[in-house]
Amino acid sequence: MVGAQAALWTRAWPILACGVLLTAPFVEARGFVAAVAGVVLFGTVFAAVYHAEVVAHRVGEPYGTLVLALAITVIETALIVSVMISAPAEKAALARDTVFAAVMIVCNGIVGICLLMGGARYREQAFQVHGASAAMAVLAALTSLTLILPSYAARELGPLYSKPQLVFAGLVSLVLYGSFVFVQTIRHRDYFLPESDDEDLHAAPPTNKAAFVSAGFLIVSLVAIVGLAKILTPTVETGIAKLRLPEATVGITIAALVLLPECLAALRAAQRNRLQTSLNLALGSALATIGLTIPAVAAVSIMLGQRLELGLDEKDQVLLALTLVLGMVTLGTGRTTVLQGIVHLVIFAVFVFFAVVP
Repeated sequence: MVGAQAALWTRAWPILACGVLLTAPFVEARGFVAAVAGVVLFGTVFAAVYHAEVVAHRVGEPYGTLVLALAITVIETALIVSVMISAPAEKAALARDTVFAAVMIVCNGIVGICLLMGGARYREQAFQVHGASAAMAVLAALTSLTLILPSYAARELGPLYSKPQLVFAGLVSLVLYGSFVFVQTIRHRDYFLPESDDEDLHAAPPTNKAAFVSAGFLIVSLVAIVGLAKILTPTVETGIAKLRLPEATVGITIAALVLLPECLAALRAAQRNRLQTSLNLALGSALATIGLTIPAVAAVSIMLGQRLELGLDEKDQVLLALTLVLGMVTLGTGRTTVLQGIVHLVIFAVFVFFAVVP
């Protein structure tokens, strides 16, 4: 009975979300539509996490976390590209702001709260140093090449790459991310597996039919989440304008909405003493966000002749460098406590504060 009830609500929310998306264009009361979309969005997020865990249990680690990371990143990229095309002049920095926000949310917000909650419950949590170090190395290279170097590569262009540089940066991003996925899933898959036995491994995996159904509802849920986020974006932009907040706050909001499923999945894993799964989700998401989003928006920018600002200002460069150094120190021992979680969350609070109060 419990399983049937779970299946019912996890399928009802995505269907309801699709209904909201289909009827929203015909409803004139935009405030009402935004309120309903907000409520349905959160229900659909929980449904997406449920279906992602079913798929992950069937295919095993680290493939399960990779499925969720790739699905969310592909749809996030589609959302950014659609907004860029609709308003190219005003959204030249949207991709940069969203990608940077996603990295900070993942590496400080999600990782920080996972370490804090896991440490508070289990005192210490263990993970694979080799896997975490490999992910941080690729993340450092990707962020430096796509978010820092553009401000120095062609100073006469400001925070932009020239067209050949942009093509090269996109190709390098794909090579780095593809190499990481190869190492994670084939060459050194054992680096990303939990060291200790997981109680979920002793449970019978779902059938192929159940996994395929959940995969289908996961895709529907993620598409619906992005669609609802797009409905909420004008309301968010209006609210940000009324509060006189910086334009970069829009990118932070978009990244936070899209990353909700991964955040909840990572937190649930940390609460079950599965920190390796949490890190696979978090770091994999950050890598996929840069490795797939930057090449996609670069291609759109070149094909449509649109301006694409990638380089961060000096303040954000410092925050990014601090995040990378902190991540390497935190994940360099194989064990974490609440202290590392608190430090990451403080850096995340600093990022949010200076984004709102530049």
